Amino acid sequence: QSTESSGINAEYGSSQTHTLPCCCRPFILGSSCDMKLYLLGLVCLVTLSGLCRAEDPIVEGTVEEDLGKSTIGSKTDDETVEREEEAIKLDGMNVAQMKQLRESAEKHTYQAEVNRMMKLIINSLYRNKEIFLRELISNASDALDKIRFLSLTDPSVLSATPDLKVMIKPDKENHALHIIDTGIGMTHDDLVKNLGTIAKSGTSEFLAKMEEGDTEVSSDLIGQFGVGFYSAFLVADTVVVTSKNNADEQWVWESDASSFTVAKDPRGDTLGRGTHISLFLKEEAYDFLEEHTIKDLVKKYSQFINFPIHMWTSRTEKVEEAVEPEADATPKEGETDDDVKVEDEDDEKPKVKMVDKTVYDWEVMNDNKPIWLRSPKEVDDADYVAFYKSFSKDSDEPLAHVHFTAEGEVTFKSILFVPKTAAHDLYQDYGKAVDNIKMYVKRVFITDDFEEMMPKYLAFIKGVVDSDDLPLNVSRETLQQNKLLRVIKKKLVRKALDMLKKMSAEDFKKFYKEFGTNIKLGVMEDHSNRNRLAKLLRWQSSNDEEEMTSLEGYVERMKEKQDHIYFMSGTTRAECEKSPFVEKLLKKGYEVIYLIDPIDEYCVQNLPEFEGKKFQNAAKENLNLQDNDKVKETMEKLGRDYDTMLNWLKEKVLTSGIDKAILSTRLVESPCALVASQYGYSGNMERIMKSQAYAKSGGQDVPNQKKILELNPFHPLVQEMNKLYKADEDGEQAKDLAHALYDTALLRSGYSLKDTVAFSERMDKLLRKSYSIDMSAKVEIPPEFDEEEKPASTEEVPASEETPVSEEKPKDEL
Repeated sequence: QSTESSGINAEYGSSQTHTLPCCCRPFILGSSCDMKLYLLGLVCLVTLSGLCRAEDPIVEGTVEEDLGKSTIGSKTDDETVEREEEAIKLDGMNVAQMKQLRESAEKHTYQAEVNRMMKLIINSLYRNKEIFLRELISNASDALDKIRFLSLTDPSVLSATPDLKVMIKPDKENHALHIIDTGIGMTHDDLVKNLGTIAKSGTSEFLAKMEEGDTEVSSDLIGQFGVGFYSAFLVADTVVVTSKNNADEQWVWESDASSFTVAKDPRGDTLGRGTHISLFLKEEAYDFLEEHTIKDLVKKYSQFINFPIHMWTSRTEKVEEAVEPEADATPKEGETDDDVKVEDEDDEKPKVKMVDKTVYDWEVMNDNKPIWLRSPKEVDDADYVAFYKSFSKDSDEPLAHVHFTAEGEVTFKSILFVPKTAAHDLYQDYGKAVDNIKMYVKRVFITDDFEEMMPKYLAFIKGVVDSDDLPLNVSRETLQQNKLLRVIKKKLVRKALDMLKKMSAEDFKKFYKEFGTNIKLGVMEDHSNRNRLAKLLRWQSSNDEEEMTSLEGYVERMKEKQDHIYFMSGTTRAECEKSPFVEKLLKKGYEVIYLIDPIDEYCVQNLPEFEGKKFQNAAKENLNLQDNDKVKETMEKLGRDYDTMLNWLKEKVLTSGIDKAILSTRLVESPCALVASQYGYSGNMERIMKSQAYAKSGGQDVPNQKKILELNPFHPLVQEMNKLYKADEDGEQAKDLAHALYDTALLRSGYSLKDTVAFSERMDKLLRKSYSIDMSAKVEIPPEFDEEEKPASTEEVPASEETPVSEEKPKDEL
């Protein structure tokens, strides 16, 4: 073989060696004729090998896919086909239809105003892109409303598609989101007019605020059909709208936000009637193709749309699948073919197994209908409870609700609820904006971020408000300045207070336990509704040890010629009952209200009167007990007897603590009390002021107000002090007794001692006297208590064994 090979190589001038097939070797050894035959056979062999490429070995390596294609010049045919195939996937059209659509499309440019707005939307509205779905569903709902309205007079308009609904279908494969409605649809002119221009309402304000950089409000300004539709470009690069109106053929509108085209749909009438919007999403918006994302947005914004919203969803189900019988039917050892056949005949039931199967179907997303649109007579309590739990996420039933329609300057429907329990942080975050009132416009959720929809003290009220009179493109800021909102707020507050007033006694008792502080805050904050709120106040009183009383009940029980509502403030009911200030009031049969919450006294200060009766603090001066003439005459005689001692207390003994000292008719068992001036702080209020979290240390924020010392001239201690004063006005006994009475009056009146050390020393002196203990007696402490504790004992080391102490430390230690 090598000889033959070398001969061939020499003849053809090749330096390579070749191994020829055996079938070609006879031709090599022959003559020149044979050589010709050999060459002919070789040509045939090469031809045959070209036709049998499948048998060739695979050569590893890579070849550039775009080899020979120019990235700058015209595209190759296969790229054109690929683009057309992609278009087929997107639009559901074949290549011929796509070509026809492109050729017949009318090209339009947006108005300058639209171009400005499109740039602002795409570049500025990055914070709240999710509103695009709200707007497109709202537009679909409007289109359905229009066709339903026309059908009232002409039922034939629904003949093409009788069902009125909205459908949402995500397409993850092509990154497209489809929103379809069976509404009125749009003609060719409608597409150019509605989608090529901006609705006038709200447009100028929208553009102005957007160009000012006010992105905080821009997402909520979107709303009118024109502006709302363009929110689609927040998430989409390309938007395709296919629409069919009864009065026109089916048209396709397409835009990439720079211009738009309109063309007759080459597929003909595929919708019957309605509009199909296809959004081809940007990469950062792919999350809007997820089922859970779409469901959350529909539930948040559009769950109360009048028409059903269907979504193309998938679910996994367990299904039975037949198991293929085994092909091996060979008889086992000891069996015959007949035995195997008999067993097969007996096994009549086919074997099956359970497998997971993905099932796709349309699912209704808005099962909850807006019950506020129905008449209250048609809704039962179970419906209200179910609705409350669905929108408030509260597991408890509401305590009360009110369902009403308001008419006048603005018409709206509303349902308000009172929760059963207060939020744990209700007062820690008091005044913080909450989302308990949800604002709808034509059943479309707008926002729940209104700080002024309800006053702060009613922030616990939950509910919905739906108005057809407000513009859909309203923002939080513009609505807060809207006159209609102020009207809505006023009516909501009135209805909420009326709802609380009509609650049963048992339910109101539960309510007041949870939200009583809010009512008191309302008295302080809402002066326009102060009288309504005052009727909701409840306090403990001397009339009943268990049940709380209302101001209306107190007024009904007032004594004849009683001009004031008496109250006493303190930390507990027991403290108020035993206060020296109420002794005479209770003895004469007057009812006293006990204010034991820190906010109570603030509340009463903002409530000067109730039904013509003024409030009177029992701990302040000018308490009118309607004494008769004999009492006044007796007090005048006692005043002449005690006059000098009273001046002595003010001028010499208690100069820094009291403004004056007088004889009192309000005291019965107590020797004295410290009374605040008409505009001063009571003991309870002073304690509250000093305990404020942001108060200065040492109570520097509380002014040092002098009090009035009222003495009971019939008390033995006061009479004794008068005797000691007359015997020796400079004597220590009179002064010590005066200081002791003053200190006890401070404590019993609710004030704090300023010098506790001096108080302790005086009490020590008085106790020594009362128990006949020598004033000079010292505390005798045994000597062992004065010795200092010695360190732990160590064995004494003999002097001879003591280690000598070197004057210098070793180098290592240094």
